[in-house]
Amino acid sequence: MTGLLLAHAAATWAMVGLIWTIQVLHYPLFAAVGQADFAAYEATHTRRITALLAVPWGVEAATTLALAALVPPGTARMLAWAGVLLLGGIVAATVVLQVPLHRALSEGFAPPAHRRLLATNWLRTVLWTARGAVALALLVVMGAA
Repeated sequence: MTGLLLAHAAATWAMVGLIWTIQVLHYPLFAAVGQADFAAYEATHTRRITALLAVPWGVEAATTLALAALVPPGTARMLAWAGVLLLGGIVAATVVLQVPLHRALSEGFAPPAHRRLLATNWLRTVLWTARGAVALALLVVMGAA
């Protein structure tokens, strides 16, 4: 169980770091790319960010579900299920909000879509930060810290 908890915490915190970097650095810089080059930039961004997050997000999802299934009843089980719910919120926000905005931006830079991307990504940033706290709490409660 310790290995599972550590893999979960590592993957979750990799995603926390990634989402904060995207939120405060990467997405704001979209406005500086320029209209002429933006569609190509967005396509490259989408391809590269997907490759970068695929492994940690996959590990995070798998370990989140495994922990929900394997931890004993009590505080740890409640934390594990809180993690599942938070991850579900992240997936929903990604599918419903972020993906359509990236599709719109793939046509070219549009300030309203960019502003909405920045504003709505705060939801994922907060949810992932909360997931990081849950991952740490699981380590403490399960005695792996």
